[in-house]
This record gives sequence, structure tokens and C-alpha cells, in this order.
Amino acid sequence: MLKKLSGIYTPLFAVFLGIFVGAIIMLVSGYNPIVGYGALIEGIFGNAEYLGETIRTMTPLILSGLAVAFAFRTGLFNIGVEGQLMVGWLAAVWVGVTFELPKIIHLPMAIMAAAIAGALWAFIPGYLKAKFKIHEVITTIMMNYVALYVTAYLIRTYLKAGMERTEKIASSASLASEYLQVITEYSRLHYGIIVALLAAVLMWFMLWKTKLGYELRAVGYNQHGAHYSGMKVNRNIVLSMVISGAFAGAAGAMEGLGTFQYMSIMAHFTGIGFDGIAVALLGANTALGVVLASGLFGGLKFGAANMENVGVPPELVEIVIALIIFFVASSYLIRLIINRFQKEGK
Repeated sequence: MLKKLSGIYTPLFAVFLGIFVGAIIMLVSGYNPIVGYGALIEGIFGNAEYLGETIRTMTPLILSGLAVAFAFRTGLFNIGVEGQLMVGWLAAVWVGVTFELPKIIHLPMAIMAAAIAGALWAFIPGYLKAKFKIHEVITTIMMNYVALYVTAYLIRTYLKAGMERTEKIASSASLASEYLQVITEYSRLHYGIIVALLAAVLMWFMLWKTKLGYELRAVGYNQHGAHYSGMKVNRNIVLSMVISGAFAGAAGAMEGLGTFQYMSIMAHFTGIGFDGIAVALLGANTALGVVLASGLFGGLKFGAANMENVGVPPELVEIVIALIIFFVASSYLIRLIINRFQKEGK
């Protein structure tokens, strides 16, 4: 039973250690950790607007975390979520700007366009991995930079509408919700959170309740064993990357159709795709774990701004996040410490 629960208490212990060491760093740096963390919590739960913004921040993180977790579960390491997110963002905005359709068609079409764009972007490293055994870590990192410059070029050449960005999407393609904005004191919370939660359920169902999910996991666990069992290894490698990319592309739609309603020419990455790696690690690559980890990371990232009000640099939150990732990655060490305490308790 304790072994089964290790997937829960190990990330929790990692979070505790990250916060604890972060408090020590604050003390050494001359800041009061109680005041700092108090401001952080106030920035997350202080009022309805803060809570709404926290949920909005966690929405694309859920999808980027699912993208990374899905690849992990099928034996792949998708570092290209950031690039897939950006092409998905652009595709969603293009559909939102270009077409005039009823909302019941326009909105799903824009989200699907984002997912398809992300899937196609992920197809390239997936195909190179399956066909030529080129490691996906290298190709996905390179594809991130290609996406950054390609999206900037396309916006500047075909979609620019002034102020270094595209036009705003039509209201029929928007995820914005007047109801959610009113109940959260006019935060930017939108219906994307429902899409993200449904995606988490979809990932769980696909991986654990379908024959396709079983095959994808089997190929990830042991390619040779899967091959001798009659499974099409190369096809499943490509398919895993494509599905992972679709989740990442949908994360871009959350930004393009929900938070911003347009896309800017970017000079640097959004960071959401890279944060998805940390979210997936902390969430133990499970759908529920990714949702919970996204809540933590979304809260830390949005609430950090409130720490400035008490004189604590919000960069310290980035250190806390880095520490949490470090301790999650050192889960073996954490399990060793917990086992030692359990033995001493007997």
C-alpha cells in the first residue's frame, strides 16, 4: 500500500522541501519567509480576481503538462511542446480572424486547428525518430526555434495588424466568458479551463482504457518486446508524438482564443511549454497529477507578483520552483529518506 502511495507522497515531500529550502534562502537573503509566503498566498487566494487569474494561468499549463506526460508515458521525451504550442496558437488565431461562422462551429474549429497544427509540428521529430532513429530531444529542441521564427515571419508577412500583432479574433471563436469574468471580479478567466480538464480525462481514457493506449505504452516500455508481439513500433512512435503535439497545440489555443484573443510577434519563448515538463514531472505523468501540479505552478507564478508588494523579489519563487523540480528529479533520494524514517519507526 505504501509503495502505491509513493507516487503521491514523494511529490508532496518534494514540494515541502522546495518551500522549506526556499524559506532558508529568503532568510539568508535578508527577507522574512513568513511575510514572503504570506504575500504569495494572498496573491493566489486574496480575492476572486486573484483566484480567477490563478486558474487562467494553470489552464495552458494543464495542456502543456499533458503533452509532456503523454510522451513520457509512451517512452518519448517531448521537449518541443513550446514550439508546438506556438504554432497551435497561431493556427487558432488565424481561424479566429479569417472565418465568419456561427460560434458552435467556429470555436471548435479554431481549437481543432490548433491541435492539428501542434500535431503536424510534432510529426516531424516523431517521423525522424521512427525512420532514422534521430533522438527526439535534439529535433524537438530545434523545432522550438523554428516555430519561434516561423510564427514571427508569418504574422509579420500575412497577419500583422499593427502594434506587432495580429487582429483580434471574432467573438464567435472566443473562449472568453462574461459570466466567469463577473464572478471573479473581471479577471481574464475563460472557458478554456473546461477544455483543459476534458483533455485530462481524454488522456487518462486513451492511455488506460483503450487498445491504442496499451500499445503506445507497451512500445514505450519495451520496443523489442512490442515488436515481437506484433505491434507496429514505428507507427506508434509517430502516433505518440502526434497526440502529444495535439495537446500542446491546444495549449496555444487557450492563449490565443482565451487570454489574449490575438498573437504577438514574439522575440522569445512563452515558457509555458517548458513549464509543462516540470508540471508533468511533479504530477508523476498522470492526468490527475498534472492538473494538481498545474494548480501549484499556476498559483506560484501568478501569486509571485504580490511578493513585490512586501519587498520580496518574485524571482525567489522561480528559485522555489527550481528547487521543487530538483527534489522531484531526486525522488530516489526522497524515497530513501522516507524509507529510513519508516524503518526507524518500527
